[in-house]
Amino acid sequence: MHSMIDRIGGEPQVERLVNHFYDLIETLPQGAAIMAMHQRGHGLRHVRPEQFDFLCGFFGGRRYYHERHGHMNLREIHVHLEIRQQDAEDWLAVMERAMVETGVTDRERAEIMATFRRAALMLVNRG
Repeated sequence: MHSMIDRIGGEPQVERLVNHFYDLIETLPQGAAIMAMHQRGHGLRHVRPEQFDFLCGFFGGRRYYHERHGHMNLREIHVHLEIRQQDAEDWLAVMERAMVETGVTDRERAEIMATFRRAALMLVNRG
């Protein structure tokens, strides 16, 4: 069985997905709270490369994020943020739209979204 990164089109597709996701985050009303969260946190400049690095490993490719940071612990990565259920839902909705608009197929998208949903809801730490 091929890894998810191979199934969706490799690192070039991960890069397209991350860039389109953040283009949407920066322009859609659903992205406003997530944008504000990044600005209160470590700022916006690092988020695209960090998410690219993380998702490559998450999808079964090279673990760039782990190589640079020594872990891929989502809770640790987001510990400095207050994340509400609505923030998680907004993130998931925008990511699903980004996957649709960058051509991730239905089967792969369904698998990825199921995993993303579990991960996003695990990060909720505010009512």
